[in-house]
Amino acid sequence: MTWILHVDMDQFVAAVEILRRPELRGRPVVVGGAGDPTARRQVVSTASYEARAFGVHSGMPLRRAAQLCPEAVFLPTDPAAYGAASERVMAVLRGFPVDVEVWGWDEAFVGGEIADPQGLAAELKAAVFAETGLTCAIGIGENKLQAKVAARFAKPGGVHTLTTAEWLPVMGERPAADLWGVGPKTSRKLDELGLHTVAQLAATPSEALVERFGPRQAAWLPVAAAGGGDTHISTEPWVARSRSRENTYAEDLSDLDDISREVAAMARALTEDVVADGREVTHVAVKVRYTSFFTPTREAKLREGPTTDPEVVELAALRLLTKFEWRRPVRLLGVRVNLAMPD
Repeated sequence: MTWILHVDMDQFVAAVEILRRPELRGRPVVVGGAGDPTARRQVVSTASYEARAFGVHSGMPLRRAAQLCPEAVFLPTDPAAYGAASERVMAVLRGFPVDVEVWGWDEAFVGGEIADPQGLAAELKAAVFAETGLTCAIGIGENKLQAKVAARFAKPGGVHTLTTAEWLPVMGERPAADLWGVGPKTSRKLDELGLHTVAQLAATPSEALVERFGPRQAAWLPVAAAGGGDTHISTEPWVARSRSRENTYAEDLSDLDDISREVAAMARALTEDVVADGREVTHVAVKVRYTSFFTPTREAKLREGPTTDPEVVELAALRLLTKFEWRRPVRLLGVRVNLAMPD
């Protein structure tokens, strides 16, 4: 029988840091920004389980994390180290006679004709730990959705199975927001329609959702709520479809000239990174977060077609600035470029 396993590394970024500093094992560790909790507007990337027990979580300002857990050890992020550790983990998974689909640094789907998925999960966990010193949770299901959700029940460091027969008995009374792929906006819309639980959504005809969600999402939502999902494992190397940069400013920006300079510099730097990777830019997007935390994004396709010219990308980003209102100060700016896919 075909099974899908979702391998989800435990507190990955924090775990990598603790491996490098064994004296921190068992202590609350917070990784984020420059690792300085007194700095303004830096946020938590990952917190160890010991820090999470104090209410610290990803996306929280470092200052708030320090208030909640003053005894925490704060460390700066080191993406190169996390990427190297991730490569070692994925190499271990690829050493087994299964298909592996990588989903970022700390997770992957594994699938194939597997006679004993629980036995395989135990072997994968043991092999990853022996090679890297890192632990993982593994969810087992008949499709990616089931495996992904099962991994939540398995964390930290366990194995959990969730099949079609078990899906609604386990998930039916849970909030629809617990479904993988249902974010806050979709959850709010479902609540407004009176669809609060997974079971309620599973019993709803897609036709009743089209007006609110559009045909594609309306077709997907009831299927996902019933435990349906994709079973295909892609072994193709992951190729980035976009690159982005953003900066949260210690002092708010109000002058449009300053904002323009920041956006222009990000656009040029991004283009240089893309060119160094042998890629071309097709679209440019600019994100602005005002002091009210309202965060609109504007995007445009390049008029000139795919390009490697930093000036073209810069001018496109600056044109997008004319589509924003500048009545309030700005706390964050970001630029994203979409990339032409290689042949």
